[in-house]
Amino acid sequence: MKIQIINGPNLNLLGKREPEVYGSQTFEEYLDSLRRQFPEIQIEYFQSNIEGEIIDKIHEIGFSYDGILLNAGGYTHTSVAISDAIAGVTTPVLEVHISNIYKREEFRHKSIISKSCVGMVSGLGLKGYELAIRYFL
Repeated sequence: MKIQIINGPNLNLLGKREPEVYGSQTFEEYLDSLRRQFPEIQIEYFQSNIEGEIIDKIHEIGFSYDGILLNAGGYTHTSVAISDAIAGVTTPVLEVHISNIYKREEFRHKSIISKSCVGMVSGLGLKGYELAIRYFL
């Protein structure tokens, strides 16, 4: 089984950025623990602050992987193009958010990409990625 994790803008700052919201662990540290927890799954990771690179990655793997976990960061609320990319591929995409988007600013309550995803995990911290992987199992 092959799972692709795609993290969007500012998620490269995990471990440094707003630790009270996002925790103090880097994503790379967490990724190591995910790979140990699921040795039978090939877990790939991609992060970009650039919308077009995220779209390119979805196109690249969107017909050959078993699942995509997408935390589009701020693009969740603004990117029709990412939503269209998700709708255009056959690999199912599960939307993941570390924070509870419904406990944040009102503009974050609307996800443009949700309609193209199979589901959403929000507000469970990094544990949300583990639960999203379990969905694909």
